[in-house]
Amino acid sequence: MNPYIMSIFLLALGLGTTITFMSSHWLMAWMGLEINTLAIIPLMAQHHHPRSVEASTKYFLTQATAAAMILFASSTNAWITGQWSITELSHPVPSTIMMLGLALKIGMAPLHTWLPEVLQGLDLTTGLIMSTWQKLAPFCLLMQINLNNPLLITMAIMSTMVGGWGGLNQTQLRKILAYSSIAHIGWMVLVLQFSPSLTLFTLVIYIFMTFSIFNLFKLNKSTSINTLATSWSKSPTITALAPLILLSLGGLPPLTGFGPKWMILSELTKQELNTIATITALSALLSLYFYLRLSYAMTLTLSPNTTPMTSQWRFNTKQLTIHLSVSTIMSLMLFPLMPSLMTIIN
Repeated sequence: MNPYIMSIFLLALGLGTTITFMSSHWLMAWMGLEINTLAIIPLMAQHHHPRSVEASTKYFLTQATAAAMILFASSTNAWITGQWSITELSHPVPSTIMMLGLALKIGMAPLHTWLPEVLQGLDLTTGLIMSTWQKLAPFCLLMQINLNNPLLITMAIMSTMVGGWGGLNQTQLRKILAYSSIAHIGWMVLVLQFSPSLTLFTLVIYIFMTFSIFNLFKLNKSTSINTLATSWSKSPTITALAPLILLSLGGLPPLTGFGPKWMILSELTKQELNTIATITALSALLSLYFYLRLSYAMTLTLSPNTTPMTSQWRFNTKQLTIHLSVSTIMSLMLFPLMPSLMTIIN
């Protein structure tokens, strides 16, 4: 794609999210979401491959459905209450429809089935944008509206379970990362109505970890578990760090990813939701299994070699790695700073 055209689409992507961030009127927020969707579709279809065209079509249909639900819910709420303000969503019918529309936007279970299929058809860079940046605007709206709805808790628990269960039998890395995204969304939404600042903090940490792992797979040109076995001979340093990033995504102490999950479980127990906290903690073990599976394939498995050479030739990569270095440090070493960070957020 032409760099100028690419920059226009990226600017439109940022503009759509910014409009949604700044808006207090439902029509402006809806307009920002639509600009966001229309800007990323050409980026998804830029390779002219049947897989990417199929992914773009599926994404367009699901996002158009979600946008129609959001517009219908906001107009119904305006008809009932006479208010277009985002914070004035009080009637149970439009608030439930709005919640389902935003859940479809971000891929919460049971409205998650489009996410693994779409992410599988994209390249890793566009998949990274869809897994991180595209979550910001719907989460901004979810945090602004007052949803004391038991359906939201139910969908969050389902997301953590489906995200762990669905990734167990996958061999494609992008599908595994899609189910990881679904599970993390469940964790964030679970604590949303009790501590919105903790949800925001978890989202930021998730973006750092996802940014690291997508860039790492892109650097290794890995798209399936089988191709991970060759990464040791290509880039030993990155291969040594990759399991730590994966285990941080799984929430293993003392890595960064453990902090938000620990705080979420603590908040749930403070709210006397011990059963939900137990189910969520057990669902994290399912996710941890497939992260360990990836770590095993990457570090403890050697690819079959027919040549007598002990290792492949390693050439210096031309890709910039400074952003990967920064995000990797953030993904691994922020746990000691968690109390200070939460004090700043609160």
